[in-house]
Formats: sequence, structure tokens, C-alpha cells
Amino acid sequence: MLDKIKSPDDLKKLNIKEKENLAAELRKYILNVVSKNGGHLASNLGTVELTIALLSVFNPPSDKLIWDVGHQSYAYKILTGRSLDSLRKINGIAGFPKSSESFYDAFNTGHSSTSISAALGMARARDLKGETNSVVAIIGDGSLTGGMALEALNDAGFSNTNITVILNDNEMSISRNLGGLNMFLSRLRTRKLYTKSDSKIKNIVSKLPLIGNTLVKFVQRIKRSIKQLFISKMFFEDIGFTYLGPVDGHDIARLQNILRYSQEVSGPVLVHVLTKKGKGYKFAEDNPSKYHGVGAFNIETGRNVQKKGKDYSKVFGDKLVTLARKNKRIVAITAAMRDGTGLTTFSEKFSSRFFDVGIAEQHALTMAAGMAKEGMIPVVPIYSSFYQRAYDQIIHDISMQNLPVIMCVDRAGVVGADGETHHGNFDMAFFKIIPNLTIMAPKDFSELESMLEFAISLNKPVIIRYPRGSQEYDFTKHGIIKYGKSEIIRRGDDISIIAIGNRVSSALNLALSYNEKGISAEVINVRFLKPLDKNTIKKSILKTKNVITIEDGTCIGGLGSSIEELIVEEGLGDIKFKKYAWPDEFIQHGTCKELEEKYGVIPKK
Repeated sequence: MLDKIKSPDDLKKLNIKEKENLAAELRKYILNVVSKNGGHLASNLGTVELTIALLSVFNPPSDKLIWDVGHQSYAYKILTGRSLDSLRKINGIAGFPKSSESFYDAFNTGHSSTSISAALGMARARDLKGETNSVVAIIGDGSLTGGMALEALNDAGFSNTNITVILNDNEMSISRNLGGLNMFLSRLRTRKLYTKSDSKIKNIVSKLPLIGNTLVKFVQRIKRSIKQLFISKMFFEDIGFTYLGPVDGHDIARLQNILRYSQEVSGPVLVHVLTKKGKGYKFAEDNPSKYHGVGAFNIETGRNVQKKGKDYSKVFGDKLVTLARKNKRIVAITAAMRDGTGLTTFSEKFSSRFFDVGIAEQHALTMAAGMAKEGMIPVVPIYSSFYQRAYDQIIHDISMQNLPVIMCVDRAGVVGADGETHHGNFDMAFFKIIPNLTIMAPKDFSELESMLEFAISLNKPVIIRYPRGSQEYDFTKHGIIKYGKSEIIRRGDDISIIAIGNRVSSALNLALSYNEKGISAEVINVRFLKPLDKNTIKKSILKTKNVITIEDGTCIGGLGSSIEELIVEEGLGDIKFKKYAWPDEFIQHGTCKELEEKYGVIPKK
């Protein structure tokens, strides 16, 4: 069936049985590709029938389909004429919707909770232009916990604009969903069972002689009150949406019917679809968190092809557990990323001091500020690209009050195949300009542990940034961390190589290669981007008059820029200067090594 589908028009010609066969083929194809290339598995297996139904009813690209986050759009990419074989490979298909890749992708996504806002903007533009196309946002229940999604729902409901929101409810984001909204949706999920049982009871009671119909009417009055308490859809309807569902998200016929009906309703519509994350692959069904984002794996066993060693997230999590045993003021906060940020063990050992707030980075950081104000020591690990979503909170609620919140920036630098929406190459630049922040980056696992312990003792707002994956090099010797002081790894007289974080190993390699050519290179591990150890760096520069900086961040505003500013401010004279950093552009997807080679960010020996 899959070979026959070149565009959504071909899909519309199939009957229900053929579409069900197509769904099975799509799952098999997605599973095969992701097992080789890595990618988002469980979320994509869960939306196969929904994608088929959407493309059977709606007509993109004239109708706009916006996938929230977009890590569930593989079936959509396939059914709109794209081969998945080059998925996440350099110069290949992106793992998220990308309008430059296909005109079927209505809006670029990659971060959570943006789809309804984008869809409402498109719907209002459509109205202003006098057009009549449909606009549909497909959002998961996990993404619905993001404040931006709730802001958009509030505006859309008030607008009376024709817009459809598909709530893809699989009870999951990356980790299992928690919170009041999840409890509300749990009540809605029971509605289908309630309706069926209610109908059966009504048929039986109405047949009772004399009192049957009277009893039915009496029970119905009580039922309306109970229904509002236990299975209410009132939230969506009260803010202006017509609520439809819930409907089985793996029943193509029913999905098509409810989607067609949604087109006839005027104003904003919310269609509640129940799906199973990981559908059709037992390992992913049983453990959807583990199979949310995966590397290459064996389909038969579900095991990773490459053995996974220790990574920075695990080292961070283990050290935090050790520190928390000694200090009861330490608390950990996550924005729906318990496993990904290494907090699983902490959550199990210190459940009362662990807080998963859902996909709500802004709330997480201001809540951390509140806890710090009351004497706790909040540690908040968030991916670099997601810290962007809470920039105001870092400035206004944490730094302005100089509160001791420890912000751990996981996945700092370029992260590989997830691409431009997930690379973390901007954090040093946007954090550096904020007063009161201390910014550190470790060169290896051991230094990360030392920095975390040091940060807890500081009583200041601290940023600790570290990359995805394992350490580049295990430095056996470590100097004591002193506030605002760098570390000289190697002494030299001819050239100063200044690096930060995981790029210190590259600096050492470069110095060794220079040494073979008779050039004496001094290697400085900056450790602190802010405050910068100006005296040590200045002394080295004045000695060598020749500087190279290396960093896993953007060329603007990071380490290289800081050294350039120092040279100018201190009037250090005619200095030869070379900066290795990511260029001022959005970096595409590919392996880290491929991208480093393509952009020339690692100096060649």
C-alpha cells in the first residue's frame, strides 16, 4: 500500500480496510528507519491512524495542519511524499516539520506548546484575506500543560474564529504527565465508558412498569450534576470551544467521521483523541519514556546497538543525590524531563524534594525563585534550547533578586541529529549579559561534580552548562575550584589557547600538535565565563601576543567575544587572534562530528 501513496490525494482513494493495512505498513517502515537512524519512536507510532484520518479529511497545503513539537510527524512526512530513509542525517530529512523541506509543512516546530498560537494566527490571517481553508493544530496532552498553549486556548475560545484543535491524548509527554490538567483529562477519558453504561442502564430502567420513565427523568437530573463533577467537558466549552469526543485515535473510520463533523461546526472546535504512545511495538508500548527519543537499536530485542556509557546527565544526577543526602535544603525541579536530565534516582530517593511541573519552564524557574527565597536550594536542570523559553524569569525573578537558584544547562552546544530547534549554542551569549549570574562550564565529568558542589555553597544564582553525551577526555588532575578563577592546563610561551567546557580537550590536542612543531602553547581552561579571570588571561596574552579561543557556542557573545572585549578594554595592543565557534546562523542536523567538520569549529592539528 505504501508504494502507491505519492501524495494525500492517493490516500483519499483508499477504503477503510486499505487504510488499516497502510497503517500497519507505516508502523513497520517507521520502526525500521528509526532503529537504524535513531529518532522519536513512541510518539510517531501513536499517531499513525490519526495522520491517515487527517489527510483523508483535510486538504493540505491549502488546509493548514500544524504539529505541536512535531516529533510525531513521521507518518505525515511519508504520506506527503517524502522518504524517511535519510531521516536526521546530514542534508537529509529533518526530525521535525520544516517548511523549507516541503510545502506540506505549514509551520516549523520543535518546541512544545506553540501550535495553537501559530494556528490562530493563520486562521485570523485567513479571515482577513477572505479565504475559507481549514486550520488545524495537533497538540499532545503533555504540551497542553505549557502556559503558551493555555494562553492560546483562552484567546482562540474568545475569538469565535474557525479553528480546530486536535487534542492527541496519550497520557504522556516525554515522562508520564502529572498535575491538575492531567487529572481533568483523566475524567474526560472516562466519558466514553460512562456514556455506554448510561445508555444501557437507561434502556433497562425505562422498561420498568409505571415508574420507568419518571425514574429515568429523575436520574437524568441527578446525572447532569454528577457529570459536571466527574466527567465534565465544561472547561473547553466554557472558554468558547465546541468539544467533540473522546474518540478512539486508532479507529480510522470514527476519526474520519468526527473530523468531518468538526468541519461543519462554526467557531473553535476541540477534538479529543485517545491514542496509545508506542502503538504496535511492545517495547515502546510498555516503556514509552525510554522509546521517546532513541538511538539505533535492535528491533527484536529493543536494545541499543551501541552500549551506552556514562554521560553528563547521569554524572550530574548521581552527584546531586550524593549532595542531597548531606543537605536537606536541596530540591530538584524538572519541566517534564526527569529521565532526560538525570533526575530519575533523585526522584525515587527524595520524592518529597522532587517536583515535576510539566512542560512549563517559566513556572519551574519562578517556582525555584520562590523556594530559594524561603531558604531552599533549588537545582533546575533544563536543556539549553528550552532555557530560552524562560529568559524573563531568569532575569526578573532570579537574577534581579540575586537568589541562589542553580540552573544546570543540559545539552549545551550542538547536539546532533535533532537539529536547529534543539541545538544549545546560544546559552552562553544570552546568559552572559544578565547581571548577578555566575556562569561555569566543566571540562569533564569530575569537574562537573566539583562545580555542582561549589555552586551549592555559593549562595548566588549559578549557571552550569554541559554537553550531551560522554566526556571527550578524562583529565586526571584537577585544581581546586576558586570563584572566578581559570585553570592553566599547560604552560607555554608562543601561543595562548583559551577554551571552555568540553572544548578544553580540543585545546589540549591542539597544543600537543603545536609542541611537535616546536611551538610552545599555553592552554587555559576558563571554567568561569562570568566572572572572567581577566588577570590570568591578560598575563598569558601579553606573554604570547597570539590567541586562539575554542568554544561550543555561537561566535557572538560567548568566550571569544569576551576575550576580544578584554583585549580592547585593556588596550593590549597588536594581538593575533583566531576564534573557533559556531557561525551566526541556525545549524542544521547531522552528527556532531559531521557538523564540526562542516563548519570548521574544531582547529585541525
